[in-house]
Amino acid sequence: MTALRTPEDVGTREHFSRWANRHRKWLFAGPSIVFTALLLAIPLGWTLFLSFTDAKRSVRRKFDFNGLDNYVEALTDTERFWPAVWRTFAFTGGALFFELILGMIIALLLWKPFRGQGVVRTIILLPLVATPVAVGMMWRLLFEPNIGFVNEMLSWVGIPPQPWLADPATSLATLTFVDIWQWTPMVALILLAGLTGLSEEPQEAAKVDGANGWQRFWYVTVPLMRPVIIAAVLLRGIDALKTFDILYATKGKGGGAFHDVETLNVYAYGLSFDYNEYGLASAVLILFFLLILGVIWVLQMQRKGKDS
Repeated sequence: MTALRTPEDVGTREHFSRWANRHRKWLFAGPSIVFTALLLAIPLGWTLFLSFTDAKRSVRRKFDFNGLDNYVEALTDTERFWPAVWRTFAFTGGALFFELILGMIIALLLWKPFRGQGVVRTIILLPLVATPVAVGMMWRLLFEPNIGFVNEMLSWVGIPPQPWLADPATSLATLTFVDIWQWTPMVALILLAGLTGLSEEPQEAAKVDGANGWQRFWYVTVPLMRPVIIAAVLLRGIDALKTFDILYATKGKGGGAFHDVETLNVYAYGLSFDYNEYGLASAVLILFFLLILGVIWVLQMQRKGKDS
């Protein structure tokens, strides 16, 4: 025999139902938000904790708190830390600059329909299919000074073999080229999506006023595309700042001298797994994290300034 529901029970259920209906977006998204927050907070909190300790060598060794000593050591290291900072910005800036230019050119070429457009799009997107590690290993073989196909092609036109990855003077530029080769299609896709959403009216009005193709691009297309361009810079810039797989697969563990392409990511990895300096590595990672947050903040301020 079932118990009868009292008016208080019915009122409570209806109240909860109305509350759940008003907040259903948070109820559905809540578990994912909590899980993602914990997934980010726990590793970041542990890294921050280790950055204030002298943790090193064996993981079972007891460590003591040393305050800001790791941060002072990192910030005063002119042999590896600051060169790694410079390489991080040089690699990111060089890759992002050419990826934006080439991505915009590709997007403009694919903007208007033409015969065989689908085939061309497929070919352009092929670099995105492979993983960065596979791409790094492939280009490592292609740039091999003795048997690499790149030097073989240069010999066809009488150019002597180049050291590419083996020479500190060219290794970072070579790896920047590899990054450009793989990620330009992604930038082109973002810009192409923005171009596709543009109205034809401003272009037609500028054409009627006598503007040529370059003037229409620079004074009409680019200003309209500015929010999309900033979004592409934000997404690709953050990803390029923390690039590790291409650098490690191409130069690490047998790929030649590693310090000549050592970015902050690679430097922190070496401190952790090669030298077992966990406290110092954690401090470098926290500084790197703050650097990325600063870049995000600057780009967001630029975006808000342009939108306003």
